Amino acid sequence: MSILVTGGAGYIGGHTVLRLADAGEKVTVLDNLSTGFQWAIDDRVDFVEGNAGDVENVTALLQERGIKSILHFAGSIVVPESVENPLKYYQNNTATTRNLIEAAVNAGVKNFIFSSTAAVYGMAGSEPVGEDNPLSPESPYGRSKLMSEMMLQDVAFAHDIKYGVLRYFNVAGADPQGRAGQSTPLATHLIKVACQTALGQRDKMKIFGTDYDTPDGTCLRDYIHVTDLAEAHALLLNYLRDGGDSTTMNCGYGKGYSVREVVNTVKKVTGIDFVAEEAGRRAGDPAAIVAQADRARAVLGWEPKHDNLRGIVEHAFDWEKYLLTRNDRPELG
Repeated sequence: MSILVTGGAGYIGGHTVLRLADAGEKVTVLDNLSTGFQWAIDDRVDFVEGNAGDVENVTALLQERGIKSILHFAGSIVVPESVENPLKYYQNNTATTRNLIEAAVNAGVKNFIFSSTAAVYGMAGSEPVGEDNPLSPESPYGRSKLMSEMMLQDVAFAHDIKYGVLRYFNVAGADPQGRAGQSTPLATHLIKVACQTALGQRDKMKIFGTDYDTPDGTCLRDYIHVTDLAEAHALLLNYLRDGGDSTTMNCGYGKGYSVREVVNTVKKVTGIDFVAEEAGRRAGDPAAIVAQADRARAVLGWEPKHDNLRGIVEHAFDWEKYLLTRNDRPELG
């Protein structure tokens, strides 16, 4: 059965496309290339440039290709930007997802997997966060994603469609075979920024907030390797296609690393001592958030293979070095 991947020219979507193509799946990528790159799309899949929120065109695409499953990654993801420009996030995340769901219903799509976020939990505290924890997003980004989750639940009740929601924690790293990575030059992912700084692409980086209630005062996060996350998507898709019920699951390793720990690990891996300047807190950043991902392990049989911060950094740094060899690489500024 054919699969549509929205945002498949981007970071997480692109790695999931690799995983699906490796399994011999028939994949169509839909991406407007606003943050993704056509050169990053695997040659084994079809590419359509377009907007996931265009109901008429997406409905036609789904019908023409007989697509029965959608994996929806397209959206905006920067928490501080969402505070400054909330309407962009409600448009790109909530409104676009609403229209994509309508197209899915129109075309008789059976399975819909949604890329969500741990930001729906808000200021969760230092204990691992389970799927049944209270939902209290602190940013327009988190709220825009939670609204999309709620829409999926309502539509699945009213129509013949099943959904899977994956709430990510901090995604990092790159394909171990060097086929894909985080390519957006101005991405705010901590490990990418630190690797860019180590390579001299940035004069310095900033540590935002050093007075949090954490062991070293900096934010604590659960970092998950992007390849392990792609595997979770593939397993969830198979679960739904095999008749599994609609579900929501966390994806993380269940342990956190502080910003300082991550910066120090990048310095050790690269052998480069770069400047990490202390700065004030960013709006919408919780002090600590760590995943409780027992459900994904139990229901999907998900067994992460890259649960190692040093390995995550090594793969991310290898990708940054590869980007420097490309003549068509995106520039930082």
